[in-house]
Amino acid sequence: MKILCFGDSLTRGVTYFNGRLRILKNNYPKILQELILKNSKDENEGGITVINKGVFNDNSDSLMKRFERDVVGERPDYVIIEIGGNDCDFAWGEVAKEPDGEHQAAVPLDRYIGNLKSLILNIKSENMTPILSTLPPLDPVRYYKRITENFSSKVSDWICKAGGIEHHHSLYNRALKKMAEELDVFMVDVRSAIKYAGDLKDLISDDGIHLTEKGYEVFAEEVFQRLFGRLETDLKTII
Repeated sequence: MKILCFGDSLTRGVTYFNGRLRILKNNYPKILQELILKNSKDENEGGITVINKGVFNDNSDSLMKRFERDVVGERPDYVIIEIGGNDCDFAWGEVAKEPDGEHQAAVPLDRYIGNLKSLILNIKSENMTPILSTLPPLDPVRYYKRITENFSSKVSDWICKAGGIEHHHSLYNRALKKMAEELDVFMVDVRSAIKYAGDLKDLISDDGIHLTEKGYEVFAEEVFQRLFGRLETDLKTII
């Protein structure tokens, strides 16, 4: 059995430390694989393979473009989709140049939801099971600090007038949850799990959006807890 983790840098395992982006070896798919092996009751469960298809800076448009290659080409049984943080982000360089102008998110909300619906239908048409992850939380204070340092204080002013980045992040997350309910797609609420796992400074890295290794552990644990019972049942059916 194959579980394919399809997403952006949070699936890839990117963190931000000492002013640099780094890729952690202990990303959530790797930790998920270890949890499955550790908790396997028999040798058949040890046959579950977790594949990491996370790509830095990807959004839902990007997932649509590489679906055939990275998902259909692998023929997984389950596809865990984690995407949205880059969709609801803005071109901060453009905002800094025109702080009084109107600016759209990288992927507008309607197109984001449309992309996710298409991905889900395509996954189902290939006899695979789609699973959605909520957007992990961000730390708006440290997020604002980083983009202000990288661009201009005008960026922070524009964000406040636009309702705040957390508002946009939550807007996409709520729409994602609503769509999952409408399409009856299994969803893992990693957002809540991370929020209530402890101090966000220990779970979210210095850029305010990527996770720390501890944050990825919480991510993987929540996926495991929500999914493993279902995997056991399905594996017995296959065998």
